[in-house]
Amino acid sequence: MWWRFLKALKVGEHRVAPTTWIAATAAVVYAVSPIDLIPELVLGPLGFADDLGVWSILALLVVREHHRWQARLQAP
Repeated sequence: MWWRFLKALKVGEHRVAPTTWIAATAAVVYAVSPIDLIPELVLGPLGFADDLGVWSILALLVVREHHRWQARLQAP
């Protein structure tokens, strides 16, 4: 079902909410940014907690989009 969702995104069958685009952009910028809320060099593995949080929020938004797409498919 995820492949069909990705195809629907590619062909423009499903439009992604602006908040999801903003979160995705922010997650990528945060991941490549040298500025970090919890630096890995200082706190070691614990420093990845903020990165994990950002990517988790993005994953939840993507799942929300998938549910929106599925609901649209099941609507009469």
